[in-house]
Amino acid sequence: MIGPASAGLLIAWLGTGPTLLVNALTFAAVLVALLAMDVDLLAPPPDRTGQGRAKVREGVAYVRRRPDIILIMVIAFMHGTFGMNFQITNALMATEIYGKGVEEYGITGSVMAIGSLGGALLAARRDRPRWRLLLGSLAAFAVMTFFTATAPTFLLYTVLLVPTGLTALTVMVSANAMVQLSVDQAVRGRVMALYMAVFFGGTPLGSPLIGWIGEHWGARWTLLIGTIACGLTAVAATIYVMRHDNLRLRLRASWLRPLALERGTLTEPLPEKVI
Repeated sequence: MIGPASAGLLIAWLGTGPTLLVNALTFAAVLVALLAMDVDLLAPPPDRTGQGRAKVREGVAYVRRRPDIILIMVIAFMHGTFGMNFQITNALMATEIYGKGVEEYGITGSVMAIGSLGGALLAARRDRPRWRLLLGSLAAFAVMTFFTATAPTFLLYTVLLVPTGLTALTVMVSANAMVQLSVDQAVRGRVMALYMAVFFGGTPLGSPLIGWIGEHWGARWTLLIGTIACGLTAVAATIYVMRHDNLRLRLRASWLRPLALERGTLTEPLPEKVI
């Protein structure tokens, strides 16, 4: 919350270059934390005969046998490539749509961080995330990006960034946790490396595309493209999970209560209120 606001003020006072230098210095804390880790407390992997590329191939082969992990990686790719571009979208919305400056742009990052912090705290309360949390938060994120893209005023846009940040981080944390907690310890590091490569690997593709869309279609479409991509991904993933992972979308007691994914069997006939 402090970082984006500070960046906006520093850009206004010092310029972009010095602000980037200050940002670079903050990474010293990460290096200190890594050096302070006690490697003796880490669980050593079992002895493997393969080296280098053989171990990488083993990790890839493990993922290929796990369609659930592949689906999570697809969700992470779509979310990271088309949804998580707020460094671009917030700047374009603040300057081109609402006529604001770098100070207001910094405020948007801080406000969104409030929602992200809330999402992190809520995620910390869960022992093991489920499909309904991941898919529900992805669908909610698509809805929130639609509302932010169509917000008529800067104040409303800023307020909507709070639930947008909350749903965005919930998707990230849920997907991350589901991968880490569901893979064998022997290949966890390699699987997570693949997962992070997929999640962040879409940025070089997504950022130029988002910039092109903002230039030719307008700033609001930089958010709407995330709405479309994440919304379609949520629908397709939900259908896939319902068909292949023994889950059913059940409408609980009343039409006014939320929908939930509940475990069932593929061979059972669907009851009347399963939709």
